[in-house]
Amino acid sequence: MCLVLLAYKLSPDWPLLLAANRDEFYERSTAAAAFWDDHPEVLGGRDLQKHGTWLGITRNGRFAAVANYRQGIAQKKNSPSRGALVSNYLLGKENPDDYLQRLQQHSAQYDGFNLIVGDIKDVYYYSNRGGKTQKLAPGLYGLSNHLLDTPWPKVERSKKQLIRLFSAPQPPSVEALFAILADRFVPEDKELPNTGIGLERERQMSPVFTASAEYGTRSSTLLFIHSDNRVELIERTFKRAGVEGANVCHEFLIDSTPS
Repeated sequence: MCLVLLAYKLSPDWPLLLAANRDEFYERSTAAAAFWDDHPEVLGGRDLQKHGTWLGITRNGRFAAVANYRQGIAQKKNSPSRGALVSNYLLGKENPDDYLQRLQQHSAQYDGFNLIVGDIKDVYYYSNRGGKTQKLAPGLYGLSNHLLDTPWPKVERSKKQLIRLFSAPQPPSVEALFAILADRFVPEDKELPNTGIGLERERQMSPVFTASAEYGTRSSTLLFIHSDNRVELIERTFKRAGVEGANVCHEFLIDSTPS
């Protein structure tokens, strides 16, 4: 995941909204968002190479999203898949804080990551490049490939656009939210971060929506938890050079039955 916007308890209609873009190599095999055959309580896309996911939610309201931390250095050999950080949480029963506290004990074995985990009660954030876990207060948050709310141009630009939508008299439309995720504006060079990948790559990866021949935004996802505990997940997938592919929509009511 290369952009995650989290609107938490900003709207009486949507106690939680996640709007996210997943950037990845086009050759990496991926399944569109669906309930998993081997774990039918989990809804999300799936990386068919490592079988984890970048964003998902369960029928009882556990949700998570992960983004890489970009450092411009070689990845560790044989490091665990960061997609498993999401799927392990979704498949478990620990509360968000306990899961992250346990994860901290062995998080150094992973390449850099940012992880948001939550349920219908609480939302937490943790990065293995940023220290302690953080319980999130109601508000608007942005995450790219650095720490939470690091003011990279794509984060600041998309947050401002989302604030504008939430300030309007009517709730944001689905199309207006997807328009934020489809933004291809390229910032000036002086505004770009230096993460060790070179200026040309920084330019390529600077827009909210990235498109190239080999690498780009593979999916845009909106995840709503409504005030009546209804979940709505809408995903748009993209082919090479940003050509739109399939669209899927799933809806269900959170199961509050104790497990």
